[in-house]
Amino acid sequence: MAEPEAGTQKMKSEETSSDMSESHVKVMGMELAPLHIPLHRRLETLAVLQWELTFLLLGVVVVLASIFFLFTQYYPVVLLAYLWVYYDRETPRRGGRRYEWIRRWRVWVHMRNFFPIHLIKTADLDPGKNHLLGFHPHGIMSMGAFVNFGTEANGFAEKFPAIKPFVLTLTGWFKLPLAREYIMMGGGCDVSRESLDWLLGQSGPGNAVVIVVGGATESLEAQPHRYVVYLNRRKGFIRKALQHGASLVPVYSFGETDVYVQLPNPQGSFLRKLQTRLTKAIGFAPPIFHGRGIFNYSMGLLPYRKPIYTVVGKPIPLEKNPSPTQEEIDKIHAEYVASLVALFDEHKTKYGIEEKETLNVI
Repeated sequence: MAEPEAGTQKMKSEETSSDMSESHVKVMGMELAPLHIPLHRRLETLAVLQWELTFLLLGVVVVLASIFFLFTQYYPVVLLAYLWVYYDRETPRRGGRRYEWIRRWRVWVHMRNFFPIHLIKTADLDPGKNHLLGFHPHGIMSMGAFVNFGTEANGFAEKFPAIKPFVLTLTGWFKLPLAREYIMMGGGCDVSRESLDWLLGQSGPGNAVVIVVGGATESLEAQPHRYVVYLNRRKGFIRKALQHGASLVPVYSFGETDVYVQLPNPQGSFLRKLQTRLTKAIGFAPPIFHGRGIFNYSMGLLPYRKPIYTVVGKPIPLEKNPSPTQEEIDKIHAEYVASLVALFDEHKTKYGIEEKETLNVI
């Protein structure tokens, strides 16, 4: 998708879509969807629903099914599945096992069109080098990261020829049978030092390694019209880029935090303290959020139909330095932060953000 013209980027909710041919019906304060909606919109809703259920429930279903079948006559299948996970444990750290035909499934195009999600290129990526893309902000589910880099719905391969994207995610996913295979098929890999060393240094050039730098903790800041990124203490990715001479590429996804509404959890509140403790205990932050429903526009777990614009910034070239000092890391980190802020400031008014708004880096 080409970048839309400036001045036409005002974020529109589903209620103002030109596809809607009937006025909405309100029942007890809840706004219901019309009965007659174009087929393509139904398909878009189903595409997002299946992905969201996968994101929220796949791991839970695999664990519960494993426990259940372990005490039945099918227990050998469970044991073999986990033996395979152990035997194949290095694959998620060695580039995974991607299948381009899965990345090009039509369902991902429907998911893209639901919001819609746009991929905006501002500069070329050199196929003769490797690149580390820092994705900001996390949002609730990092929709922009998945659609733009985990699929070909927005034509990443055409926009960045000879560049192969890899989305790095939590290590825990790759300890679960079936779930790990599904994630790797789309180009997902383990977000570990070993994985970064392989993708940036041992597997050849032309890789674009995508890391959601703020991590799951940053999802607790995902409120509409709130522009916060966790970055000041995140320097490990800088070290890895320096060690392998990979260019650093800031990426900001405008609208990522607008597709859900999160229960208010300001710093110091009981809810935030509880979420922080859970994050330390189980490795991810459990935000309490809502969006719209399947048959209503007021309440549910589906995201709102609001556009997401993922802008890929200009690469910051780095010289290979196998043993960077902390001073060198801090210097490059400051340059990266400045580049990200500049990217935000340059594009914010195009995508519905007022000029006075600033990016809060914490």
